[in-house]
Amino acid sequence: MTDRAPHVVERRLPTEESRQLVALVRDIAQREISPGAAGEEEAGRFPREVFTLLSDSGLLGLPYDSAYGGGDQPYEVYLQVLEELAAARLTVGLGVSVHSLACHAVAGYGTKEQRTEHLPAMLGGGLLGAYCLSEPAAGSDAASLRTKAVRDGDDWVITGTKAWITHGGVADFYTVLARTGVEGARGITAFLVPGDAEGLEAAAPEKKMGMKGSPTAQLNFDGVRVSDARRIGEEGQGFAIALSALDSGRLGIAACAIGVAQAALNEAVGYAAGRQQFGRPIADFQGLRFMLADMATQIEAGRALYLEAARLRDEGKPFSRQAAMAKLFCTDTAMRVTVDAVQVLGGYGYTLDFPVERLMREAKVLQIVEGTNQIQRMVIARHLAGPETR
Repeated sequence: MTDRAPHVVERRLPTEESRQLVALVRDIAQREISPGAAGEEEAGRFPREVFTLLSDSGLLGLPYDSAYGGGDQPYEVYLQVLEELAAARLTVGLGVSVHSLACHAVAGYGTKEQRTEHLPAMLGGGLLGAYCLSEPAAGSDAASLRTKAVRDGDDWVITGTKAWITHGGVADFYTVLARTGVEGARGITAFLVPGDAEGLEAAAPEKKMGMKGSPTAQLNFDGVRVSDARRIGEEGQGFAIALSALDSGRLGIAACAIGVAQAALNEAVGYAAGRQQFGRPIADFQGLRFMLADMATQIEAGRALYLEAARLRDEGKPFSRQAAMAKLFCTDTAMRVTVDAVQVLGGYGYTLDFPVERLMREAKVLQIVEGTNQIQRMVIARHLAGPETR
């Protein structure tokens, strides 16, 4: 509808290296990700070759130690890379976030031997990871999980079902939380399970309203045997490992949400500048101009919020409350902005000919994953007023 160039986000990046990194990501997004995004999402095609390209380009291990194949990038930079990828295609941006989440346990809690053995392939060797915490009956109440790991000599035997696993059935490795002891959070342990382990089977992918190109599936562990060398951290430490991963993962979701919202705003502004009604562009009408202004303001506020949380993390300061706030605000913003973008395009916005309807469907899942936004409000309130009384 218009020849207007897409808006390029002006980023405040800490180094020349990080500026070049973001420029590389934008180039990959424009050449390799955006062109086929709509068709591949409609067809439900998972772009494994894109993740291979990202791995080859050093983009799957950005926030991790270069000694093990990572990129040594602060979260402030890594999250802005995620935003760029998600703006091009959420399946890719969120996929990179999930992969990073799956690497967290080994990178943060693994022994030196475990890091040396596993991380190079995980961070830059073409492997793709998944994170297995949720279960059919243990979603928001993750500490009630029922998947069990029973000690058998030098091995552990894992039995149970995990649910809502991004990359389920296509991942090369799974970070799995399983019960090894008492009920509740203190009886959970983390394991690194190969994707081809005997007894591990993925169900058919869920049929979702959005992100159809990203497989989400249940995983059945039928006596899956892993050696004790694949236990991450101490017995009973798994839930603490999971929570520390989720704080960082929530920032990844926040960044992805702002990427989706920015893409929707770009489409809305471009359309409004080119669409003529009553003899002039609809962007001339105050009601629509105010809508675009509100959309842009919400996006800038969300970006500032997730970056502030990231900078706290990079400084080694507590950031759990800010991560929950960022996840809550940014994903709610993505939902509002994408709904408004559809409205700006009118009837065209409701068709498959324009990407805003897809962006709106994709935005919804971001309010659910990595802890629903109701859970985020609980986390924030606990920081403010202490734990709930029983």
